[in-house]
Amino acid sequence: MSDLTSRQAAEFLRSRDGFLILTHRRPDGDTIGCAVALCRALRHIGKTAYVLPNADATSLFDPYWGDTPAPDSFVPETVVSVDIASLGLFLEKAEPYRDRVELCIDHHPSNEGFGKRNCVEADKAACGEILYDICADLLGSQSLPQDVALPLYLAVSTDTGCFVYTNTTPNTHTVAAALMETGIDFKAVNKRHFRTKSYVRLRLESRMVETMDLHHGGQTAIAAISLQDMADLGATEADVEDIAAVVGQLEGVHTAVTIRELKPGECKLSVRTQADLNASAVCKLLNGGGHAAAAGCTVYGSVDEAKKAILNAINTIRAEG
Repeated sequence: MSDLTSRQAAEFLRSRDGFLILTHRRPDGDTIGCAVALCRALRHIGKTAYVLPNADATSLFDPYWGDTPAPDSFVPETVVSVDIASLGLFLEKAEPYRDRVELCIDHHPSNEGFGKRNCVEADKAACGEILYDICADLLGSQSLPQDVALPLYLAVSTDTGCFVYTNTTPNTHTVAAALMETGIDFKAVNKRHFRTKSYVRLRLESRMVETMDLHHGGQTAIAAISLQDMADLGATEADVEDIAAVVGQLEGVHTAVTIRELKPGECKLSVRTQADLNASAVCKLLNGGGHAAAAGCTVYGSVDEAKKAILNAINTIRAEG
């Protein structure tokens, strides 16, 4: 295993061919945007590149894939992962490549370093910021083609909540500005992902607020979406995209927890915090991880058991602080 800078990562990519790019389970705009952008940048320099199809992706991301998904017949020479912090986030279809990741590109402090080469920059708000540098180096220009710039803008904007999350940095805005200057339709991206909600989504948010638990004098909020909630409202995965951002909007909340019951006995938790609590440390107690301000974990049990588990973890880290 070796650690690479973004420039060294670009040099490595130039030296190889036959790329298959991996995204993580329950993909967000960062992993999808990075994968699509890298695939297209590699094709621009004459490489063969594809993205491993991700059946977990919702229809919200349909406009971005284009012709990047790999056909079943494709046999890769070089496997690259983007925005994947751990092997536990690999798709089932990606399991055959667990030991074949030649380059892991990521921005999570909790990255396990599973790649033979790892380009991990934990100071970046989005993996898209790292891919911006890599793609610019690959193409020899700071002005990227629009088919590369648009998915990178998707990556950067969605992982920062349209630049309002606390992970946003001056570099984030610099990268976003450079991408906007290429002439991409960034307004359509922002409207699609931040200004448009289905009727079902609004009803889900209402139910979350109605059943929300408050702790620590209102500074900690825990909201849950059960399988029954999803069934009652006829909700799909597209209706819950980035729903973890809702809870933290409540005035006075410093720690926001969203629990999704994925199947009986399995709950996915998202924890978002302010500077007074480390979300990654909280989730690490439950075998998860992520960033200081945003992290996640899985609890095997009921929604009520997940609530108890995450509250105990929060109390443990609060006591240590």
